[in-house]
Amino acid sequence: MKLPENIAGLIKAQNDSDSTAFANYFTAHATVSDEGSSYSGRDQIKEWIQAAAKKYTMQVTPIDFNQNGSKAKLTVEVSGSFPGSPAVMAYHLELDGNAISGLQITG
Repeated sequence: MKLPENIAGLIKAQNDSDSTAFANYFTAHATVSDEGSSYSGRDQIKEWIQAAAKKYTMQVTPIDFNQNGSKAKLTVEVSGSFPGSPAVMAYHLELDGNAISGLQITG
């Protein structure tokens, strides 16, 4: 599946546990919502993805991608050290040019 360069880079950074690269795909004031919590700005996003990578030792495989203007949905299979692995999740993305201004993870 062909993903936009920024989305492919985000997934690569997540799979490589490169929290700095991951956070740099977001706008300065972006927000991430996951597991009932929200994280704002690159510093909080970097801390969140570092903690998640350490806790779950996960790998993400894209399954489907749809984009309509500034909104996109990436469906992924996430495998790692958590009950029910692997799990299918949806990344609901708000895009601002090549940067991500919002990410909500559901599933």
